[in-house]
Amino acid sequence: MIPGDGIGKEVIPAAVRVLKSAAAAGGRQAELTEFDWGADRYLRDGTTLPPDAVEMFHRDFDAILLGAMGDPRVPSNVHAADILLGLRFKLDLYVNARPCVLFDKRFTPLKDRTEKDINFMVFRENTEGLYVGMGGNFKKGTADEIAVQEDLNTRKGVERIIRYAFEYAKARKLKRVCMSDKSNALTFGHDLWQRVFKQVRLEFPEIESSHQYIDNLLMQMVRDPSQFDVIVTSNLFGDIASDLGGQIAGGLGLSPSANIHPGQVSLFEPVHGSAPTIAGKNIANPMGAVLTVAMMFEYLGWKREANAIETAVREALREGKTPAELGGALGTREVGDWLANAVAKTAVK
Repeated sequence: MIPGDGIGKEVIPAAVRVLKSAAAAGGRQAELTEFDWGADRYLRDGTTLPPDAVEMFHRDFDAILLGAMGDPRVPSNVHAADILLGLRFKLDLYVNARPCVLFDKRFTPLKDRTEKDINFMVFRENTEGLYVGMGGNFKKGTADEIAVQEDLNTRKGVERIIRYAFEYAKARKLKRVCMSDKSNALTFGHDLWQRVFKQVRLEFPEIESSHQYIDNLLMQMVRDPSQFDVIVTSNLFGDIASDLGGQIAGGLGLSPSANIHPGQVSLFEPVHGSAPTIAGKNIANPMGAVLTVAMMFEYLGWKREANAIETAVREALREGKTPAELGGALGTREVGDWLANAVAKTAVK
């Protein structure tokens, strides 16, 4: 566990209470170790991601539960970049998985849409693209300044995320995989996406495959989200599409995510920010962090426990046992306690 900064220090403890309750109800044992990496630690002694962290995670752990990162006392957010991006790249967590699932139709901003209309997964390539930090500034701060940001795409990286999307759909008997790019404008890297997608989809003839340019994809997600089962796209476009998907499914406070390298230690985090303006007030929504635990359990093979957590969240939404952002009157701690108690009553054995 790395609670991180801001509301991360509130939502992760709430999620851990639910984690322990679900594990106990299922007769499981979960050994937890907490690391204090974040702004407080960085400001105290300069620690971001210790040099032995990656080796330690590979050797000693099955999963990482991460809270939000970011603190106004560190304007550069160097600690957040070193920890989050450092773990993504150094652990080679090439799959960013963002489920967009509407648990209760009252919480979507889309008119006349129900739970059956919004239920899809966005897979974002997580280690390449525009986020690798290749590029630079020339004549910085002058009228002639030039800024270059390079979009890195490798055959290996593109193929493995596309293949993961198809394998995910096949394993769950889903019908459709849509790949999104901007190959009509971004010629070289996205031509690679086009060619690899056309090749890989031949191995999955039972799955309907389609392509949409990213601008059209975003419009279609709002117009008719029911047409999607699985979306796979690049790092930048996946970041944007998955945030939109989270919003139409009830908001980022209900949005979990996973950063996965299949078969290896992987990282799980709610996608909301550290929200420093509301930190410490017991008003943050912990449900995204709780649903992140469910994703972690599913990855670890604890499917009954994962289902119990999701069932408890649905029940909480239905009964109004929610924080203020979802119209309820409970605080962060109280929502966590309610969900932990609900999970404890669920027969997962």
